[in-house]
Amino acid sequence: MQKENELQMSLMEHLDDLRKHVLKAIVGILAFSMASFVIAEPILEILAKPIGGLQNLQSIAVTENITIIMKATFLTGFVFSFPYTLFQVLSFIFPALKSKEKRTLLFFLPVGTVFFLGGVAFAYFVMLPSAIPFLVGILNVQTLPRLDDYFSFVLSLIFWLGISFESPLVILLLAKLKIITAKQLLKNWKIAFVVIAILSAVITPTGDPINMALFMAPLIVLYLLSIVFAAFA
Repeated sequence: MQKENELQMSLMEHLDDLRKHVLKAIVGILAFSMASFVIAEPILEILAKPIGGLQNLQSIAVTENITIIMKATFLTGFVFSFPYTLFQVLSFIFPALKSKEKRTLLFFLPVGTVFFLGGVAFAYFVMLPSAIPFLVGILNVQTLPRLDDYFSFVLSLIFWLGISFESPLVILLLAKLKIITAKQLLKNWKIAFVVIAILSAVITPTGDPINMALFMAPLIVLYLLSIVFAAFA
């Protein structure tokens, strides 16, 4: 009975600690989002470049403009606050690790930030310039996309590609916890490539082979990198 009470108290302490770190992360994202509101218009101009600028978009709802500004500033706040958010995640895990494991975990913060920004850059500089012209010109008719449709598509693609680029670090953490091994990843590479192909078909906005290949290429590289990270762990 005493052990059960101690276990319950330990669990409640961990949940309370998790709540504090999640709250800090949310506050950080909101703070950066509010700061990003000042540069909302330049951000929208940059994000609209793949379609030729804001003048090639149309707004048909009274609240559409302000809704898009809020979405763009939230994503910008998330991107800017990502190192702090990742720090909060690592801070929650940190107390349970040994001193040697803690030194390894410190590697996560700068590398995780670089990987996330790499995914954001890949979405903006590679995927969007390829996908947008294909989608707009597929029927060879004049197309004026809605503001909300365009930016919801762009922001979603940037966010999920940024998150997907974190997969090697997730694999590294799972390997450190001895949940998976490099040998398992290497042995199941065919299954992994099939899964990557299916995900690419689902996530890729156009669904054509060229854009699917563009999406698959970095995910395959990330999977191979994950094997190296798992071996390192």
